Amino acid sequence: MRYAVVTFGCRVNQADSLGIEEDLRRRGAVESPAAEAELVVVNTCSVTATADQGARQTIRRIARDNPSARIVVTGCYATRAASDLTLLPNVVRVVANTEKSALVDDLLDGVSGMSTAERFAGAEGPCGAPIAPGLAGRTAFTIRVQTGCDERCAYCIIPTTRGQGRSLPIDAVVREVERVAASGFREVAITGVHLGSYGRDLQPRASLLDLLRALAASSSDVVFRVSSLEPMDCSPEIVALIAGSGGRFAPHFHLPLQHASDALLARMRRPYTLDTYRRLVDGIVERLPHAAIGSDMIVGFPGETDRDFAVNERYLPSSPLSHLHVFPYSDRPGTEASSMEGRVPAPAIRDRGARLRQVGADLAQRFRSRQVGTVRPGLTLEGGTLVVTDNYLKVRVPSGHARNESVRVRIDEAGGVVTGTIV
Repeated sequence: MRYAVVTFGCRVNQADSLGIEEDLRRRGAVESPAAEAELVVVNTCSVTATADQGARQTIRRIARDNPSARIVVTGCYATRAASDLTLLPNVVRVVANTEKSALVDDLLDGVSGMSTAERFAGAEGPCGAPIAPGLAGRTAFTIRVQTGCDERCAYCIIPTTRGQGRSLPIDAVVREVERVAASGFREVAITGVHLGSYGRDLQPRASLLDLLRALAASSSDVVFRVSSLEPMDCSPEIVALIAGSGGRFAPHFHLPLQHASDALLARMRRPYTLDTYRRLVDGIVERLPHAAIGSDMIVGFPGETDRDFAVNERYLPSSPLSHLHVFPYSDRPGTEASSMEGRVPAPAIRDRGARLRQVGADLAQRFRSRQVGTVRPGLTLEGGTLVVTDNYLKVRVPSGHARNESVRVRIDEAGGVVTGTIV
């Protein structure tokens, strides 16, 4: 059987999609373009209305380009509003997040009308095809160690679509890292819906710091990249562990601020202040001067005034952040924010978003320019002509290396495209 998996959203969804692909490959399925696949799994995000729209458009396009495709939709949009998706063309099944891990086991007979053995008879690929770098187009591997969220940010629908926090035991995570390392992966991203809450549900109770220490002590020869952490969860001990890991953990942080106005942070139900955030990121660059620190920002949250927004423009340009993801506020029915007063007009949201994106572009260029002349460890991607450094620079290099090589690259230029030389 020919399959395709289309993924929307964050690294958590990417990790889930990798699991789906592995399950399909184990049964002899062969990856193919969506336009040629018999089965297409669309793993959706629902964090914004734009994400929902993108999923619908993609499903319609797949059905138009491949009328015989059977489309299965899963993920957060499928969990939140299955009825939006069931009537779309070629959709044969909508699978909630709670059923996603068993999707392949439960699905194949119902999708095909055949037994599993019949469905995979004559498959081009060997049954049980092992994973290797390049699976789903990814050279690094992403492991979801936690899902669900017990926080209640005013704007966020994810606690509804992902449920309460659940964590994998530390020994299970270490075994998974050893498995993917043995398959040839050299970099592993550790991710979760609320990664900083890792281990609170385990018996005995554990913490993210416990997990990171166990990974640091593991025998696997991989570099770890810690995915998005809420500011209140990025403790001094975690920063110290990453800084003192000797390169075992990449100096790359993603710490969503969401807004620089304390009044808006309180309205969003974010449990920290700008001063807390400032001290956190300043402390990181004191210990790791070349660290990349990304952030998310929301513009147009209900009640945001010109004075609130101006705090963003005062703080961000002088911050040590290296890149920004800017999101216009998106109303999610069922969240606290959806019933708040003080709606910001759409033109103001567009204007504020454009202004913050420009700030983000300036921050990114400043960070890139400061790296010129430095030599950073990294991993080759694509055909070996792209290196992603430990501090998340994407550097074009001359050909001559294969994909998935651990290298050291000197940053030569940082204009529109960052270029370098492998040394």
